[in-house]
Amino acid sequence: MPGAPPSSPIEPFRPLPDASWRDRFDQFVERVHALHRPARVALGVIAALVVASVAAVVLWPASAGPAPESSLPRASAAPPESMASAPVSLLVVQAAGAVAKPGLYRLVPGSRVDDLVQAAGGLAADADPDRINLAAPLSDGQKVYVPRTGEQVPADADTGRPAGSSPSAAPLDLNAATVAQLDALPGVGPATAQAIVDYRAQHGRFRSVDDLLGVRGIGPAKLDQIRPLVRV
Repeated sequence: MPGAPPSSPIEPFRPLPDASWRDRFDQFVERVHALHRPARVALGVIAALVVASVAAVVLWPASAGPAPESSLPRASAAPPESMASAPVSLLVVQAAGAVAKPGLYRLVPGSRVDDLVQAAGGLAADADPDRINLAAPLSDGQKVYVPRTGEQVPADADTGRPAGSSPSAAPLDLNAATVAQLDALPGVGPATAQAIVDYRAQHGRFRSVDDLLGVRGIGPAKLDQIRPLVRV
């Protein structure tokens, strides 16, 4: 209106420096009441929205279900069952006869008769190692019998003989065997069998199976092959 004094802008809310929080709140209420009605309504709407937003944030964990990501599958620390290494199946074998500790033993696959003898505490003092094949491989459920010196081995005893030999046949006596009997040994032909008999005639009785190394045509490999099949 002409001649009316210009309206002054609303003074910003500046609390008194030394006023307490109660005085500041009363001053704020007075300022709000001094506003025009539309301004008060707008300020109330804004305040209501702020309060609703704060309440929604505070009450969300209690009223809402689990967060979407919590239902997602999580990686397992343990490897899949198909990737786990399969347990090793041990051989169960029995040591009998002239060993320090006869009994059942569990050995890894690929073990030899010598491994079983060592597991059983080694050979007994009266054992006859020339009548057992320490290099023979073991199989699950096998019973290995270690003969004693001068003992008649049971017919069903397994002394770790090589494949192809008769497990029920008694070891051949080198000091009494004939050429025909020696010729039946694996790897021993007629010429070697005759050489064994000739060696015995020239040098006397065999005192050890290892004496066969002095016979022409018998080396370490052939001796290991026939060792469990002969005795002195």
